[in-house]
Amino acid sequence: MKNTLFLGVLLTLMFSSCQHKHAEPTEKHENHSLLLTAYSPAYEVFAEADPFVAGQASNVLSHFTHIPGFKPLEAAKVTLRINVNGREQSQTLEVPKRSGIFSFNLTPQAAGTGLIEFTVTTAEGTSSLIIPEVTVYASVEEANKAAELLEKSAPNAVTFTKEQSWKIDFSTEKPSIAPFGQVIKASAQVQAATDGEMVVIAKTNGIARITDNNLTEGAAVSNGQHLLTIDGSTLADNNANVRFADAKNNYDKTKADYNRAISLATDKIVSEKELQQYKTAYDNASIIYSNLKSNFSSSGQLVMSPMRGFIKQWLVKNGAYVEAGQPVAVISQNEKLILKAEVRQKYAPILGNITGLVIRNTLNNNTYTLEVLNGKILSYGQSAGTDNYLLPVNIQIDNTADLIQGSFVEVYLKTKTNDHAMIVPNSALIEEMGHHFIYVQVTPELFEKRPVKTGDTDGLSTAITEGIMQNERIVTKGAMFIRLSQASGALDAHSGHVH
Repeated sequence: MKNTLFLGVLLTLMFSSCQHKHAEPTEKHENHSLLLTAYSPAYEVFAEADPFVAGQASNVLSHFTHIPGFKPLEAAKVTLRINVNGREQSQTLEVPKRSGIFSFNLTPQAAGTGLIEFTVTTAEGTSSLIIPEVTVYASVEEANKAAELLEKSAPNAVTFTKEQSWKIDFSTEKPSIAPFGQVIKASAQVQAATDGEMVVIAKTNGIARITDNNLTEGAAVSNGQHLLTIDGSTLADNNANVRFADAKNNYDKTKADYNRAISLATDKIVSEKELQQYKTAYDNASIIYSNLKSNFSSSGQLVMSPMRGFIKQWLVKNGAYVEAGQPVAVISQNEKLILKAEVRQKYAPILGNITGLVIRNTLNNNTYTLEVLNGKILSYGQSAGTDNYLLPVNIQIDNTADLIQGSFVEVYLKTKTNDHAMIVPNSALIEEMGHHFIYVQVTPELFEKRPVKTGDTDGLSTAITEGIMQNERIVTKGAMFIRLSQASGALDAHSGHVH
């Protein structure tokens, strides 16, 4: 369905000093290009056109960019229409001259003010981009005089062609106006969740034997997997192996006594009361023996993993003596984590207003929102300790970010507010010697380096208090490449273009 939209229309009636090869060689005056820009939700078009003169052919070199990816339009049927005083001329191109570039030639029939419409048709549908108030002049002289009057330049600007921007991760957009409250920046330690970690306890005295050399710290284990054996056979006192043997002998004896009592009770030799006593003794011996049997072998007590996870820490060395109740290992699951952040006491009044946060992994500089990690604020400190005057904030997250337990991350705690601010992605900011700059789009191939004043940042976006306006498009990805281009020297405004 045709979607005629005027969104983001930028008519940049600027003229460059580019000589076009289709100019008549006998003309003495310098020919200029009319630069036109328009946006729809799906496309950006940047056109360099000969000034429109009634009755004369004008070349319209058009660069089509598919957004939001900002890559060239590879295949489409594009129609260009110019309508002045009800008189329309059009041209349709089935294929681009080069990737993303369509070269039209139109001859307006009447002078006056009209509009240009680009219609893009692809397998996904049809979209229109409209540039209003385009002037068609009565003579070349009039067009050049207007060009001379309209010609302007941007200070501290650098050229970065569409061909260059198509080759990199690049995008532009307008700053957004959104609620942006106070941000609390803090460091947080990555810890295991309460239900994601268990301590393994020795159930008897003896010598710890770790028989599998692959069970090192960090090794994955399954629920019920054998971790180590505690051998008490060499102990003189409190020997678990002796207790196991006694329990087995008692079990065998009480079982035989009970079976014999059943036979005698049939002949009324053993009373029901005596039979019940034999049964009780057998049941008790069976419980004790079964419990020991499930945790013992001929070599000693078997220590099993209580859950699936990995060995976070061995608390005992191979061959060391352990006592019943002593921790021998820590098994951890890395699926859910707790981030323990600590903030200064001055933030205590607003800790209850935390509505979200951004986490930055200092190991790789990747950032994540609380929603992406399926996180939630568990609690925040109501009092400070005697040894630590900071207040804790505990956050639970899913470990889909491959965070390492024990490491530290940066967190930006965002608080609720009714105040709005102009915000830009942090990727739009360039820092030089403590000052921040943003590249503002003059045309899709010309960018002005603009100093800005910044406010708070939440790790993903930063509030801008001065330097840009809401209706200006800024470079949000690829600003560093433009900076490098500027540092290497000015480029020809039409380098790489096919005229």
